Amino acid sequence: MPARTWVPPGPYDLHRTLGVLQRGPGDPAFAVRGGELWRASRTPEGPGTLRLAARAPAGRIEAEAWGPGADWLLAQLPELLGDSDDPEQLTARHRLVHEARRRHPGVRLSRTGLVLESLIPSILEQKVTSDEAYRAWRLLLQRHGEPAPGPWDRLRVMPEPRGWALIPSWEWHRAGVDSKRSSAILHAVRVARRMEEAAGMDLAAATRRLTAIPGIGPWTAAETLQRTLGAPDAITVGDLHLPKIIGYALTGRRGTTDEEMLELLAPYEGQRHRAARLILLSGIAPPRRAPRFPVGDIARL
Repeated sequence: MPARTWVPPGPYDLHRTLGVLQRGPGDPAFAVRGGELWRASRTPEGPGTLRLAARAPAGRIEAEAWGPGADWLLAQLPELLGDSDDPEQLTARHRLVHEARRRHPGVRLSRTGLVLESLIPSILEQKVTSDEAYRAWRLLLQRHGEPAPGPWDRLRVMPEPRGWALIPSWEWHRAGVDSKRSSAILHAVRVARRMEEAAGMDLAAATRRLTAIPGIGPWTAAETLQRTLGAPDAITVGDLHLPKIIGYALTGRRGTTDEEMLELLAPYEGQRHRAARLILLSGIAPPRRAPRFPVGDIARL
């Protein structure tokens, strides 16, 4: 069982930095237990499980790993924890952003170095509620993933590309995934090696690589590359809620469009995703006027 320790260069918030990798409560590949974070991944070397814990003094992060992918996960550890990220590249242009950064100085952008493990759940989140997407991810991993290496058998590693390709159509239907989303996933896993190459590209090139796949647009690419590359400028466009939240937080107005959001974030060019993260951390959002969208279930059809 290999292990490694990483000491952050300053204030550090492990849970908020890596929390964006969790796909909802009950994510079979990500869990929190006793303050420790557990993450199961399919690495280039095979399946691996990573356990992370923040320890005093100096807030050092202790990591242990299991499985064929253990060494890869530990070699990637500083990138995963945001060691190469530089929050100081953002200059706050709004009081709200300044206050959010002051209150959350330990939040960094994680770089996983893995594409499919962020791309597939992002595809599942297209045009549906979060609850629907989380349910689909949970059911697919429970039924078609494999037990994660290590001491905690509750964790699951997502299928390898061939495993995704072999999922029958009725299993996608049972998980509530329509043919458009399942087709996009199947297109991606058929060129899995080309997809994973995007982890070594800059944001523009990686976006072009992902969006060349039918069914993968700018929204999905941004949601993926925010995690894979830790890209500070990968702002999500086409989201139902994000423009409205950012517009309300920065101006107090409702109904902000994507174009208006981009105008508001223009002073943060190069750091627009980081600015959006800080705005979301402020907790300011427009009051809800309508009930939530009902959760659909195509498995009943």
